[in-house]
Amino acid sequence: MSEPLPNFFLADLPPGDSLTPAIVTEACRTLKRNRERYLVERNTASLVRMISSVASNWLDPEYPFRKQALAEGPAATGFSSKTLAQGLDTYFNSITTDRLTNLLEQELGHVDRMDQPSENTIDREFDRAAIATGPELLAHITGGVLPNPAFTGIILGLLARSAQFVKCASGTSFLPRLFAHSIYACEPKIAACLEIAEWRGGSTLLEDALFAESDLVSAMGSDDTIAALQKRVRGKFLGFGHRVSFAYLTRETISGFSLPKLLRRAAQDVAAWDQLGCLSPHVFYVETGGKVTPEQFAEKLAQELQALEPEQPRGRISTNDSAAIATRRSFYEVRASASAETRMWTSPGSTAWTVIFEADPTFAPSCLHRFIYVKSAPNLTTVLRAADRVHRRVSTVGLSAPEDRAAGMVKELARWGVTRVCAVGDMQNPPITWRHDGRPALGDLVTWTDWENGG
Repeated sequence: MSEPLPNFFLADLPPGDSLTPAIVTEACRTLKRNRERYLVERNTASLVRMISSVASNWLDPEYPFRKQALAEGPAATGFSSKTLAQGLDTYFNSITTDRLTNLLEQELGHVDRMDQPSENTIDREFDRAAIATGPELLAHITGGVLPNPAFTGIILGLLARSAQFVKCASGTSFLPRLFAHSIYACEPKIAACLEIAEWRGGSTLLEDALFAESDLVSAMGSDDTIAALQKRVRGKFLGFGHRVSFAYLTRETISGFSLPKLLRRAAQDVAAWDQLGCLSPHVFYVETGGKVTPEQFAEKLAQELQALEPEQPRGRISTNDSAAIATRRSFYEVRASASAETRMWTSPGSTAWTVIFEADPTFAPSCLHRFIYVKSAPNLTTVLRAADRVHRRVSTVGLSAPEDRAAGMVKELARWGVTRVCAVGDMQNPPITWRHDGRPALGDLVTWTDWENGG
């Protein structure tokens, strides 16, 4: 067992220590004072180096915070140690100096925009420079158990030079706390501009105290939660509601020598973070007319998930979640016995994974925890009609298509409202430059000042 974390953050306090609005208010004001002293004048290059250094530390098997995450994480998060290791490796491998620099250039047009008035080619055409400034205090309201959104929110807030208060959903602060402590170990003064807290959603007095001090509130959660929060926030609000994802595989790409690799990557998409993120696939749509039928693909995917289970076992789940999977399996067992257009494959002796094949292309939401649908479809247009129930609520589509078809399909998906298309196998691995829900990641946080310095 690792040593207990020191009480640097509110989430480190013993469970019996209750928070009050006064404590939240004072914490926010302390964060803002620390920002003025330690963060607001830090240059971008040094922050990028610090963030990439912390990320590199997390990839070291002997790094104390990583070891603690893998040792205590299964009990704290429900993910298996191997699933956590895979997820942390994938995430922190994407946080490098080059990629953070690319993010700044993509979002702000110049890597120095946060440091001083800067100009790029377009600015020079208008004899203009511009500087971007972040909010004084940025509040994050996290949702769900996946740590990546909290990690990314903290990184973006640091680049924006904002003091940050991260309010975690009940029971989900373990990994964000460890990340905050890893920043403290690297640069205590920068970590003094960051707070991690945890309380049950709907604690309006605590939330009102936080909102009263915040210049920008970024929140993730259900659509109802986002709508309710937006009514209570007086300043700028960024809400990210519930989203679902699916994949589409063309007839050409499920045939030949590339099929084993594609199956492996498809299984990784299902297994990543136990299918609990908005980017996890609910359905694999497989195009008909190829050498491998959609039903055959489903059977092979089941074999791949079975092979993956010892390497990356699914974590523990609640009794209610287990019962939901068992109920859903019973339903499809009856349906499969009555129709050749439905088949089911399940993990032996457990609910670790489930594959359902249906000829009907109608979108079906999964009950998650590695429960995946495979459905057949003649073309993408049919799929989009069949997925009408989630129109404008699809985050990511994993696409496996030949080069001569891919661009046209991406265009069709974009016009339908999909905001991210990626390769199968990368659905839960967006780059740091990802435009979440089609919006600028860092650009959404900043305010611009143009300096028109022409005579």
